[in-house]
Amino acid sequence: MSRLPMQGIFPSFFQGEFLMYQHLHSAAQIIQAGGVVAYPTESVYGLGCDPFNEEAVLDLLAIKERPVSKGLILIGADLAQLEPYIRLTDSQREQVARQWPAPLTYLVDARESVPAWVRGAFTKVAVRVPDHPLARDLCRAVGQPIISTSANISGRPAARNQFQVARQLGERLDFIVSGACDRAAKPSTIIDLESGRTLRA
Repeated sequence: MSRLPMQGIFPSFFQGEFLMYQHLHSAAQIIQAGGVVAYPTESVYGLGCDPFNEEAVLDLLAIKERPVSKGLILIGADLAQLEPYIRLTDSQREQVARQWPAPLTYLVDARESVPAWVRGAFTKVAVRVPDHPLARDLCRAVGQPIISTSANISGRPAARNQFQVARQLGERLDFIVSGACDRAAKPSTIIDLESGRTLRA
């Protein structure tokens, strides 16, 4: 899709509750319209879009210079938002419900509704309920899960604030959500839920 007009970075010291609601609502509308946004997560800024819009996902992958075969993470506001797209046993459901929200991504069996451009070369999909209120609120405002992948060109350092995002990705993005990441935190741990094997610590 053609790039939407770049929105200004919203200074954090002006963010009242209502203004932040408007800010997130703008980002959500852009995602719903097929745009690509950057937003804060637990440790780094993420790139997000509508996972069910193939053009939007391919646009995001082109911005990041990431092959579709690697797959992408889905984040949701809560387990209920993610559950229509994944297969969980009762014990698995209890496990993730107990642990989320957290910087903990699980690789789980995907339902047929998860597109190939999200799963990549896999039958499973990576999912998380993030331990960051703005990321969860953005999913809630969009009304469905969104894509999450680090805001950087593949092979370059991940951006940890909105200014680093703007320097590295600039006008390739449609919107940058203002917010803070935990600079001391590491990227989320990725675990295969079925085997318990840690894929990224």
